[in-house]
Amino acid sequence: MTLRDTPLALAITGASGAAYALRLLQTLLEQGERVDLMVSVPGQIVIDMEAGLKLPGQTAGIQQALARRYAAAEGQLRVFGREEWTAPVASGSSAPRAMVVCPCTTGTLAGIAAGTSQNLIERAADVTLKEGRKLILVPRETPFSPLHLENMLKLARLGVVILPPNPGFYHQPQSIDDLVDFVVARILDQLGIDNDLSPRWGET
Repeated sequence: MTLRDTPLALAITGASGAAYALRLLQTLLEQGERVDLMVSVPGQIVIDMEAGLKLPGQTAGIQQALARRYAAAEGQLRVFGREEWTAPVASGSSAPRAMVVCPCTTGTLAGIAAGTSQNLIERAADVTLKEGRKLILVPRETPFSPLHLENMLKLARLGVVILPPNPGFYHQPQSIDDLVDFVVARILDQLGIDNDLSPRWGET
């Protein structure tokens, strides 16, 4: 498998929706994408709660566990910690091709909207924005408060894609996996990555 030269950045935060994040990671790796991954501590807790996957405490262990789980090629997956300021995603000179925060907590959303860069996830998003790359946020909170909506509008006006994980039902899903794949397919579409995870409107 030939790997893409420029990596994508994926951040997993502590909102509900671990299934979306893990399926997205799996699909990106299967498609030959290089992935720079950041997982917050709350994100690790939610992954354990929702997917029964207990990740190691250290980034090296997380990288090894996920690379093994999804059969990643050598060097295809890199995992960075929240205070790892020497990570490539922290600098515009090594900006990712695009970045996805999936799922995205409203706290992370607010931090990105404010440009505070208080951790590596927020800094990577800031770099993605300032370098004019695509940034996709997948906020699962419901209902949205006016503050959440104001932050989303502010970011949308800067070109950020706000993609709440709202699955469609016109394809008559038969399982939770079908619903997950519907949302992941929409994320892949925004990244310009061909996929057939879910039937499209008008397809039989």
